[in-house]
Parts: sequence; structure tokens; C-alpha cells
Amino acid sequence: MAEAIVSFVVGKLGDLIIKEAGQLGGVKSQVKQVQTELMNIKCYLASADSKQRKGDAESAQVENWLNQLRDVAYRIEDAIDIFYVELEGNHLQVENTHNRQKYRCYYFFGKLKNLRRKFMKVPRLHKLGIELADIQKELEDIFISKDKYGLTPLLDQAGRGSEPIIDEHELYKRRAAYQDVDETEIVGLNADKDNILKLLLSSEKTPRRAVITIVGTGGLGKTTLANMVYKRVKAYFEYHTILSVSQQYNLNDLLANILGEVVDLIKRLEVADPEKQKLLELISKYNGFELKKQDRAFFISKIKILLRGIRYLIILDDVWDVKLWDRMQYALPDCKNGSRVLMTSRSIDVARLADPETKPYQLAFLNDKESCDLLLKKACYYKKTIEVDSSSDLLELANELSKKCQGLPLALIVLGGILSTRHQTYHDWKKVLGTMDWHQEGIDCIKVLAMSYEDMPYYLKPCFFYLASFPEDYRISARILINKWVAEGLIPEQGKKTLEETAEIFLEQLYERSMIQVSSRYSNGSIKSFRVHDLLHDLAMHEARKVNFVTIFQKLPQGSHPDRVTRRVSIQADKSVDDCSQFLKCISPNTRSLLWFDLRCTDPISVIDFRLLRVLEIEGDTDDFVLRGLDGLIHLKYLGIRNSRLNLASDFRWDRLKNLETLIGAVEEQEGLWSIRTLRHVISKYDSFERLPAGADLRNLQTLQWISCSCLKAWHKNQLPLLNNLRKFGFFITDEIESVEWEMVGRLLATLPYLLSLYIGSDEQFKIPKEIVYPRGLPNYHNLETLYLRGPWPDNVTVEASLFPPHLIKLALRYSQLAVDPMPELGKLKSLKKLRLGEEVYVGGKEMICPAGFPALQSLFLYCHIENFTVMEGVMPKLKHLDSFVKNLNLPPELEHLKRY
Repeated sequence: MAEAIVSFVVGKLGDLIIKEAGQLGGVKSQVKQVQTELMNIKCYLASADSKQRKGDAESAQVENWLNQLRDVAYRIEDAIDIFYVELEGNHLQVENTHNRQKYRCYYFFGKLKNLRRKFMKVPRLHKLGIELADIQKELEDIFISKDKYGLTPLLDQAGRGSEPIIDEHELYKRRAAYQDVDETEIVGLNADKDNILKLLLSSEKTPRRAVITIVGTGGLGKTTLANMVYKRVKAYFEYHTILSVSQQYNLNDLLANILGEVVDLIKRLEVADPEKQKLLELISKYNGFELKKQDRAFFISKIKILLRGIRYLIILDDVWDVKLWDRMQYALPDCKNGSRVLMTSRSIDVARLADPETKPYQLAFLNDKESCDLLLKKACYYKKTIEVDSSSDLLELANELSKKCQGLPLALIVLGGILSTRHQTYHDWKKVLGTMDWHQEGIDCIKVLAMSYEDMPYYLKPCFFYLASFPEDYRISARILINKWVAEGLIPEQGKKTLEETAEIFLEQLYERSMIQVSSRYSNGSIKSFRVHDLLHDLAMHEARKVNFVTIFQKLPQGSHPDRVTRRVSIQADKSVDDCSQFLKCISPNTRSLLWFDLRCTDPISVIDFRLLRVLEIEGDTDDFVLRGLDGLIHLKYLGIRNSRLNLASDFRWDRLKNLETLIGAVEEQEGLWSIRTLRHVISKYDSFERLPAGADLRNLQTLQWISCSCLKAWHKNQLPLLNNLRKFGFFITDEIESVEWEMVGRLLATLPYLLSLYIGSDEQFKIPKEIVYPRGLPNYHNLETLYLRGPWPDNVTVEASLFPPHLIKLALRYSQLAVDPMPELGKLKSLKKLRLGEEVYVGGKEMICPAGFPALQSLFLYCHIENFTVMEGVMPKLKHLDSFVKNLNLPPELEHLKRY
């Protein structure tokens, strides 16, 4: 951890020298001396890291030495960032003063402003020099004290404790293997799966609403088993859902989730019950924020009426509170139709109190053979073959290793993750066995997890710590996490790779080590979302606290903020409006990252005191909220506003956030956004951005969603926005566009050599021009992997496979209003792996037929309004997932089992 911090600060010192070259004066030599001192100390970090792991008295002293070094590195970072903040504050003050005076002589004004800036810089440089002199003395003392602990230098640290950075070819090969792995399947659970299936589907034998509880210790596979079962049985229930409960849960949120899903179901089924229809009208009057504010009685009464007569399956995962079911059961009617509730819990009392008539299902530990099979499956999962035969020494060693885990699946999976990073040889696996601190009777799960953490390369540890910033059982978006890692400076430069590409490799390495559990993947095999097992989340929190990486508020803190500086704060408490300001009072002004989950505050929030923030994310349930002081955060790199809309002051200027890289959420465009050259990812709701200038220099931008077609009117043939590094592009049609303006879109797409994903959306009254549906003739368009078209096609345009990009992996169509069945042509797309057909894609009939093709298709989503969907024999040979709203599915025998998915 210390190495990552020191490397980051060394880089910041270098940036300071480059940015302020010629203007640092005497301070420049001090900056260089501090940088040199840090680089000298860095050579000893490998030795310190190995000594720290021993667990003896000396290791405690070395840990203290590393803590001192980390705190000094933080002081350096603070000194540099505060220097820039004070300097920028003076610049803005000068600029605002002279703007008010409205000088007539602009040349004189410019000279005067520059002179005043230089004059104001002098005291800031003096202050920085004094701070650096004190820091340098402290660094010298730390360097001298290294000899006390017998630390030795290691000049080349690049490969220390690191796994090789995967090249693109190897990454693609592993992704292909990952796509063939069922993330929910675990060796040894098949018999348990069959037993639970019988209990869930025994509606004739047990028609009453039964509550079945899977009980077992942490890491035994309860959640995995619940997910395996859910995939198999959900089609037998009209309503089905999985809800993660955990220790910190909000019952109203669980009930609101159920109510929202049941409302959607009733609308889709077009239920004619007058009472239910009247209830739907009532609920539709509430917006999301108002609905969340309702009391428990409101949710219980409404859900009970809407679920009446509907066969449902509700899975409550990770239940700790024995009173949960007692509070929730009144919302779930017993219609004697075989409805089921499935819970997972570590507590036998939860099961007994929920349903005394149903015996708790206690999950057993794996036997020796199952343990060894699971270990080998994980250790060799992305390789084509497991090079272990029944007589080999390697198999004998695998048996010895697996027995140490005492049949606990999570321990076996994590240990297998460690082995997967080693060569598949007896020597390398024997080393793992030799480095473990085994007890004679075995090793518990926590020790295996801790060993996996210690075995991580140094650059992965801060990335693992960051996972503690999210609430337990939170579904984490890989793209959003990667953007935060980049903003935090946790990702090093690696050759020609973008920082995001390197971060994606780091995330895959965490997966290979079984430190995360993948929930979904993109069509190209990269991770889309994941969760962290609660035991691993506990480990991340424990290790992150030890190095002061993050402070987590799960309840309103008492007293003032601790003296020791915390760099990151994660607020995960569910509190009332009046508590918001209390949280802010407990946060250090030196905080670099503030993540706020489940914000329900309608009062204005001020971040004016947190001038050093690099990451600010607020996830709430408010329609609008006011954020004051935002444009004073000159170091801000990541701004995420999720599930809420941010209101900005009328004089707010985006260009004051000169380091902003990622902007996510429903925000107002305001002045100056497109002048920020550091922007890498901009994602907002449909048609948010209407003023993208023709000459905007956005060469660093990789993601842009969504811009409005209104921008086209301001573009010129020879002056388009510079977007040549764009990977994902979203465009929304909100007006009638002339052909000459569509030509601008074609010209722009032709300048995007790295474009992989294209999203075109339209209001239903505006048709998507043929040139945009099929821009096949444009240069570089053959690289496109994802195409999303939302809106009606022109009347005379039909689906033609030959006009789509040749390497298309994912295609999503919605509201296309096609008069001809598209399936025969779509079946000719040889690389297509995921197909999503939404509402009103096909309006020419009530049946769609797939006569041939779809050789690579793995996932099919049918949300279109048709009555029959037929797949002929031999079609879609690789299909694994089918999600459909179609009433009649006619599938060949080899796909018949997919009806249960």
C-alpha cells in the first residue's frame, strides 16, 4: 500500500515541476530534493513489506515505519494540492474583480492581471517552501531509521510481487473462457439444488405459501445455491425476484422494490381486475421520491392487493434479523397456489421463526473429492485442459491442499484463485503449501482469505481496499469503479494502454483470485457488474482501516473527526434529512474521496470546505438537490450523481473544474463543459447535452452519452468536434433533421477509429434515417461491436444482414416498427452473441420465426408484443440464456430447457 502512495506522490511532484517550470524559483530545488528522497526510500519498500508480514515484534516496528512514511507522503500531497487551490482561488478573485470593472483597454488588463497573479504567487511559494523544508527533514529521519530494521534496497521494483500484465491476446482468450463459465455453478451443490427445486415446485403437495430457509455458515455457498435454483424455477412463477437483505437493511426499500416490480407485472399482464387497476392509477400519481417516503402500512396494503391470485417466488438473501419475516409476511398473501419464499441465513432461528412447518435446509460441507474437484476447477478454470491425471504428484498435492480448507467452498475457491496465478507445476503449488501457516487440524476460512490478500501484488491491494467503500452486497458497476480507480490515481501507466484498459486487467486479476463474484459480463466477455462476498468485504474493510485508506459511516458519528487524516469517506447510513449536515461536520477538509449512498436529503448540501476532493459520488432518491461550492473543487476528477438530478447555480461554470475526467448523472449542461480537455467519460440521460460546439477539443474523451441532434445545427462541414478517441457514443434525435445535417453525423462517425459501441435513440415521432441505421460504408465502422437503435425506422427500410457491421457482437432494437419479420436476416449475423428485441420492434404480425442461423448467439431477450416465437431445429446452437415476455415459445428439443430460465 505504501508503495502505491509513494509512487503517486512522486508523480505529483514531477507534475508540479513540469506545470510550474520557471516559476517555482528557489522552491524548485526543494521539490526535486523531496522527490529524490522519496525515490531513495521507495527502493526499501520491498524489504519492509516482507518483514511486515512476519507477525513478530520487529514487524510491528516496520509497520510503524511504513505508517510514518505514508503520513509524510500524504503531507506532501496536501501541500501541493493546497498550493494549487489557493493559487486558483486568487486567480478567480482577480478575474471576477476585473470583470466587474469592465476595463476598456483589454491589452492593459491582460498585462495587469498576469502581473497580479505573479505577485500573489510569491507568498504561496514561500509557504510551500517552508512546508517542504520541514517534510524533507522528516524524510531524512525516516531514511536513516531504515537501518534499525535491517531493510535492504531493491533497485528494480517493477516486477516485485506482481503478476505479469496480461497482453490483449491473452486477455481476449481468457474472456472467451470466462463466457463459458457459469458464475453461479459450484461443484458439490447439484444434489442440494435438486432438493430445493422439489420444495419450491411441490405446489400440489404443499399449496400453501411456504417459507424455505437455506442455513449454513459464511462461505458455504448459500447465495450461490439460491441463484442456481432461481435460474431453474423462475419461469414457473408469474412474479419472481431476488432481494439482498444483509445486516444493514431498510424494510421500506425492500417493499418499495417489490411494489415497483409487481406494478410493472400487472401492467404487462394487462390484468382486468378493477380494484388492481384503480390501485395502479393511485400509485402512478407518486414519483419515485414520494413513493419511497410512504410508510410500511402503505406498501403492505398495496402489495397484498396486487399479488392476490398471482403465483410468486421471492428470495430473501442473507437474512440476519429474526424479526424480518414477522414484519414482511403481511404483504405476501397466501393464495394457496404454490407461492414460495426462499431465504438464506446463517441463523437457524431465522428459519424456525419464519415457518415452523418447514424444516430448515442445512447446507453441508463438501467431501474430500468435491473439495479437490472445486479447487482444481478454480485453479485451472481459464485453461483449456486441466493437466492433472489421476496418478500425478500434482493431484496428490491438490488433495492435500483442499483438505486444509475443511470442505468450505469459499476457502477452496480463494485458494484456487491463488493457484491460478502460479504455473501448473508441482514445484509452484508446493511453494504455496510451504508458505501457509497451517494448523495441524486445518485452517479456517478467514486465514485463507487473509493469505490471498497477502499474496496479492502491491498494485492490486489499493484496488481491493477500494471495494470496502461500497455497502455490503452492493452490485458494483465495473465501468464506474474503473473510472474511480483512474481518478484516484490507483492505476499506473502501462505502455500504450489507456488507464481504463489497465484497470480492466486489474479487475480481471481480482476475479481470477476470487476476490470478487461476477454478476454479469458484456458481450465481449469483459466484466459488467460484480459483488463482493460479505466475508471478503469484511476483510477489505479490516485491511483498509489498518492503513487508514477509508472511513465508513454506517451510522451518524459521535463527536468530531479523528485527528488522523482520512483520505476517503463512504457514508452508507440510512438517515433522515436533519442528519445530512451532521455527517459533513465529521469529514476532514483533506478528504479526497466522498461517496454518499442512499442520500435522502432535500436541503442544500455544501462541499465548499472540501477543496481537495478528487472523487464525489452521491447516490440518492431525491428529485432534485442543490450542491453548493461545486465549482470550487479544482482537483475534482470524478463527479457522479445517480438516481437524482443536480441543480446548479445560474453562475456555475463547468470550466472551473479544469481536471474533471468523469461526469455521470442527470446534470445541467451549463457554460464551459466542453472546454474541459481532461474529460474522459460523460454519461447522462437522453438529450441532456444540446450545445456541443463544432470545434470542441475532446481528444481524451472515450465515452459520450447522450448528446442531442440540436448540436448538428451549429456544426460545419470542415469543423467538427475532435472526438478521435471515442469508444462509446450515444446520440438522441429530438427534432426533424435535414439531410445535410445527417451528413455531419456521417462525417463525425468517420473520424472515430476506436468506436466500439454506438447508441442511437429517438422520440417515437422521429424516424431514424437509413444512413444512421446502416452507416456500413463509413471508414472504421467494421470495428463496431455494439449497436443500439431505439426508435422507428423509415417505412421502406427492412433488416438486411449484409448492411450491418460485420463483427457485431450485440444488437438491441426497440420501437423499430418493422413491417417484415427481422429474424431470418438477423440469423445471418455470424458474430452476434447477444440480441435484445424490445417493444414494437415488429408490428407486421403476431409471430416471429427463426428458420436458420444465429451460430454464435448466447443470449436472447424478447420483450416484443407478439404471441408466438418459433425456433427451428439446429438454430441457435450456443444459446444459454432466454428471457421472454412472449406467451408461446416453440423451441426445438435441444433448447426446450431454456424455457425455465
